[in-house]
Amino acid sequence: KKSLQNSATLKSGVTFEQSEAHKTLMPSVFDRLGGEDGIRRLSTIFYDQVFSDEENPWFVSIFASSHKNEAIDNQYRFFVQTFGGRTLYTDKKGGRFMRLAGRHAAYPIGTRAAVRWVELMDVALAEHSATSKDAELRGVLHDYFAFTAHYIVAAMEYMRPDQLSGGKRIDPDRVW
Repeated sequence: KKSLQNSATLKSGVTFEQSEAHKTLMPSVFDRLGGEDGIRRLSTIFYDQVFSDEENPWFVSIFASSHKNEAIDNQYRFFVQTFGGRTLYTDKKGGRFMRLAGRHAAYPIGTRAAVRWVELMDVALAEHSATSKDAELRGVLHDYFAFTAHYIVAAMEYMRPDQLSGGKRIDPDRVW
């Protein structure tokens, strides 16, 4: 796990400790974003950027098997739970809440995709009404997102087929 953290730090420029700052921010990230409604807005802004990224068709193609509304809902549920709200993600996906690498292993992502993901999330943070006015919150979230995106990529190198959780569960209207 430490080597994955080191790899994520090298690629993202963010340490594990910096990525965890969201846990001690007061008021909480959840509250500063505007609760569930504010988090849904962030996920919607982000996926609006993703699905309209015409200059990077290689990036959009990663999401080819995703329905936009489902992608928004999954991210929204994950962020609500991660940032201090209800257990919406676990309620939908089951007990393997934090297995981000396993959830993403079926998708062709690498460092280039992690960088683009963070770029688009930074655009969403700049456009969101709460984060556009709160530099501290925007910085804490950027660090969390950058480290986590690169951690997922680093972890994929070590994944075994039995560790995959994406592709194993059926969601309405889509097979993972």
